Amino acid sequence: MAKRSIVRIDEELCTGCGECVTPCAEGAIEIVDGKARVVREDLCDGAGFCIGVCPEGALSIEVREAPDFDPAAAEERAAGRVEGERLLRQVCYICGADEMAAPLFPVRHRGESKWACARCLPRLIHG
Repeated sequence: MAKRSIVRIDEELCTGCGECVTPCAEGAIEIVDGKARVVREDLCDGAGFCIGVCPEGALSIEVREAPDFDPAAAEERAAGRVEGERLLRQVCYICGADEMAAPLFPVRHRGESKWACARCLPRLIHG
């Protein structure tokens, strides 16, 4: 094991809403006993796409000893995930596009965690 970036979930802040599950394309995060958990550290790439969507601020990145990221295992796990089984459908809060229509990005708007599509993101940036 080496030191690397990995997601940390503060159990006291986590409400178990599940918003962080979908952005974790590798499948490292699941809801277990009503709380978000990193179920396999070797699936967490430390990119932190889950952080921006947490409405409670329960997720952060920390550098610590952890198993090496396993891209093959993450790809295999992601391929086995079924829409609706553990995932929340994400849509652009401006136009309603889902990720099949346009790439989605986590954004904070007026203190809330939301999703914006690639087409609407420039409007948010430039007004």
